[in-house]
Amino acid sequence: MQTALIALAAYLLGSISFAIVVSRLMTLPDPRSYGSGNPGATNVLRSGSKLAAVLTLAGDGGKGWLAVWLATLASGDSAVAAAAGLAVFLGHLFPLFHRFHGGKGVAVAAGVFSVLAPLATVAAAIVFFLTAGVTRVVSLGSVAATVTLPSVVWLSGAPPQVFAAALGTGTLILFRHRANIRRIARGTERRVGEPR
Repeated sequence: MQTALIALAAYLLGSISFAIVVSRLMTLPDPRSYGSGNPGATNVLRSGSKLAAVLTLAGDGGKGWLAVWLATLASGDSAVAAAAGLAVFLGHLFPLFHRFHGGKGVAVAAGVFSVLAPLATVAAAIVFFLTAGVTRVVSLGSVAATVTLPSVVWLSGAPPQVFAAALGTGTLILFRHRANIRRIARGTERRVGEPR
């Protein structure tokens, strides 16, 4: 029962879309109405407001961190913490408050695993920044980091529940990036700084 309640609270927290909240507070267009239509920091950046994008990134990463930190504090159990991490991630992807139209989950996953598997998160972040920095393709950096994270979690000997959460979130992130992956394969994915 405790695990179910914690997971439900985490899902509801995940359902708060900071891309939408920040855009409304800053009187910017709804991020679902332009660019990729994805309510995430990368798309919010297309509004022209770097501050809004940074706040979105911080909010999404922060809610992932907060859900797992609170679950760990309440239970002291890595399995419960992993369940909370998966729930907050699913809330972000399928938010109750926004007609189940959510983001791709990269920032939330980073927040989740900064608590569950900090070393693996650092490794994935390095891969992200190197890949995105060299190619100037954010989605390619996200995909590379997503593949890296569960691999390092497994090699680090983390509890099986944490590895399962990493594998589950990674699979969903790759699925949400399927259109980006097709464009990357064709060489048509938009690079940072290129005109729309």
